[in-house]
Amino acid sequence: MTNNLGKHMKMPLIAILRGISTEEVVAVTGSLIAEGFTMIEVPLNSPNALKSIQLLSEKFGEQALIGAGTVLNIKQVQQVADAGGKLIVSPNANVDVIKKTKALAMISIPGVATPTELFSAMDAGADSVKAFPAEMLPINAIKSWRAVMPIDFPIFAVGGVNVSNMPAYKSAGVDGFGLGSNLYKSGKSLSDVQVDAKAFIDAAKEFI
Repeated sequence: MTNNLGKHMKMPLIAILRGISTEEVVAVTGSLIAEGFTMIEVPLNSPNALKSIQLLSEKFGEQALIGAGTVLNIKQVQQVADAGGKLIVSPNANVDVIKKTKALAMISIPGVATPTELFSAMDAGADSVKAFPAEMLPINAIKSWRAVMPIDFPIFAVGGVNVSNMPAYKSAGVDGFGLGSNLYKSGKSLSDVQVDAKAFIDAAKEFI
């Protein structure tokens, strides 16, 4: 995969820790990295998200790509950078957010749902895109995107991804997956997170 995500695409899974607290974020992330995850996203609408990103960047910044999700404006991009984050994930394809992300030498993964958004994001300098919400996008739509875009530009499927539907997305040309509530949600025990993390890692190993 010839893109700035580089080594992280060897295990192309992004853990989305929406709603996680600063008290548990280090333990949960440590367990995910132990299972094989190398990309961790803390959505900014989580409690004290910037503090969590700072904690993770300090402790795991050499082991994993740490950053934020639900990034909606350039001020937030700067805040994530100041906290040590290196990854910016958005639900939409805001060109200003993408360009600010790249100006700060961070990784940009905006959300897209149409070919127009996809190519606009690529033109703005995005490193990848997330097909979002994936559960609302027909598999054949993503397959059609792949037919007309550079083969080495990665697509992540995000939204409703589970172990059973990963192969179908992969066959349509998806390169990686963002894993939200099926991996982690507020109140889920660490042991349950570990079990599901291992299941996702094992599923991904079937086709990477």
